[in-house]
Amino acid sequence: MENLILEGSHFPTFFSMFSVIYLIAYFLVFRNWNPKQRPDATSCLISLAHGTPAVVLALSALFENPAIGFASENSKSQNLALDFSIAYFTVDLLHYLVLLPSDVLFIAHHLATLFVFVTCRYLVLHGAFAILVLLVLAEVTSACQNIWTLAGLRRGDLTVAANVYRILSPPFYVLYSIMRVFLGPLFFLKMSIYYLSGESDGVIPRWVSVSWIVVVGGAILVSILWISNLWVELVREMKKKGISEKKER
Repeated sequence: MENLILEGSHFPTFFSMFSVIYLIAYFLVFRNWNPKQRPDATSCLISLAHGTPAVVLALSALFENPAIGFASENSKSQNLALDFSIAYFTVDLLHYLVLLPSDVLFIAHHLATLFVFVTCRYLVLHGAFAILVLLVLAEVTSACQNIWTLAGLRRGDLTVAANVYRILSPPFYVLYSIMRVFLGPLFFLKMSIYYLSGESDGVIPRWVSVSWIVVVGGAILVSILWISNLWVELVREMKKKGISEKKER
């Protein structure tokens, strides 16, 4: 059984793909960037390569069988989508462990995310529906977030980057808030109620489903705190700008 699962895995292919993208980004695309910015920029590029394709793969797998539920057996297309994201998070985790080992929050996030994805894909073989819906809600903002982050890295020395960062901030914050503060928690609540009811215990052990709830709940809480701080900072900057404009008049 284990051999069949591993033989059907697309992880090696996707891992190689993301590794090549990472090396190209680090040694070619961002070779002239500030050494302090280069690692973050490289991480953003492979995140760009993951985010939107991951959403497409996940949605395709979900629409392929709309009748599936929280405890349904994983389909081949769902496993493909999971392998794609497992490969990305593995490469990015190695990036943080080697170049940014002090960034404990991101390392913990990636480890927790990999735990959820790997247990779903290779241990219980069920529950991909819930994981992929959460993946879509998280990664639909990826392209916008990574462009915003890259612009933020260079806004101090490039006017165009500063303008992109300033223009992109409000719509990005709104989109992120919709997905991570409203839709994400609503789906998480529905998922938690189902798993805690025990209906999935026959195919997904309780310790696994509870672990998923803890990990996802923690990630949602961190996301809410992060975007809340960004909103506070944006409002503060707008107030300062308004005050300075009044003084100029």
